[in-house]
Amino acid sequence: MAESQYAGRGQQNNKWHSEPGKNLTFSILLKPSFLSVNEQFSLNIATSVGIIKALEKVLGQGVKIKWPNDVYFNDGKLGGVLIENMVQGQQIKNTIIGIGLNVNQTDFDPSVPNPASVKQILHKDYDAKVLLSEICGCIEAAYLMLKAGNISKLKAFYLQNLYWLNELKRFKSNGEQFEGSIKDVTANGQLIVSIDDELRLFNFKEIEFLNKPL
Repeated sequence: MAESQYAGRGQQNNKWHSEPGKNLTFSILLKPSFLSVNEQFSLNIATSVGIIKALEKVLGQGVKIKWPNDVYFNDGKLGGVLIENMVQGQQIKNTIIGIGLNVNQTDFDPSVPNPASVKQILHKDYDAKVLLSEICGCIEAAYLMLKAGNISKLKAFYLQNLYWLNELKRFKSNGEQFEGSIKDVTANGQLIVSIDDELRLFNFKEIEFLNKPL
């Protein structure tokens, strides 16, 4: 856990900025040797389920996972997740889950899109270490479900709380803007979007969510 983080990394080396002492920036080490390489997105699902369940206890309904790795409350970004795996043969040897969550920060860099924090939602400070304990406990419970083979139950909860699921929204890919509706996520983490009644698959960074109207 870092009290202050000035060079945090997000997906694809995006920067993560955190005001000293006000947020949660921490990493969890797992050894999921029971998973093969082609099952690695299930770790993303289990982690997301744990985070959602922990935050719902604090914030109530409205917590969502924005594919592939952002934590949202309504349309505000609360934080993000970065999962890095070390592979040995066809199995995952070690996994580091990096999590950053805005807890008591209220002033954000103007370059940060749609920021939100626990304090902004609750209108009061919240004990970050209590939240850390809750998140770790909920991630552990989801991870044990994954280890027991209950991925279908985890996936169902994940989809129920997926940002923009089954909503007609605007997206951008390869410079083209279009309307589509998120329908599912594949086992290897591709986003399935219905566009003009045709299902298309997108990898990480191939599609952009246009949160603001044209």
